[in-house]
Amino acid sequence: MQSLTVPGTLDSLSAIADFIKTAAATAGLDKKASYRLRLAVDEIATNVIVHGYEEAGLEGVLDLTFDVDEKALTFGIEDTGAAYDPHQHLLPEEDALKLPLEQRQVGGLGIYLALQGVDKFIYERDGDRNRNTFVMNR
Repeated sequence: MQSLTVPGTLDSLSAIADFIKTAAATAGLDKKASYRLRLAVDEIATNVIVHGYEEAGLEGVLDLTFDVDEKALTFGIEDTGAAYDPHQHLLPEEDALKLPLEQRQVGGLGIYLALQGVDKFIYERDGDRNRNTFVMNR
């Protein structure tokens, strides 16, 4: 298992992106799967930083890990920010996604894309820690 700890600030997003690229390359993911993983992790990491730390008036870090086995790449983000379960936010309905851009409600697509882009997504709250786990089959 490889790990990286970064400050819970938007300045950390480039280091997170580099770590995702390393994880994807280690797992041998193709470009499309690598992009979907990066999009998903970036969206959740940004939400953790903005909503879990900045808007909550908290400071902290993001602990990132990845592990590769014969079946999958498992990528994790843990933080001590405010509880933020992506599953608890309303996702756009299929009909809403078909509307022209000017008729769509602003927001919500990032989480939708994150959850749809990976093979499995798990959120857990353990004590004061949020744990977001992304699984990409190999």
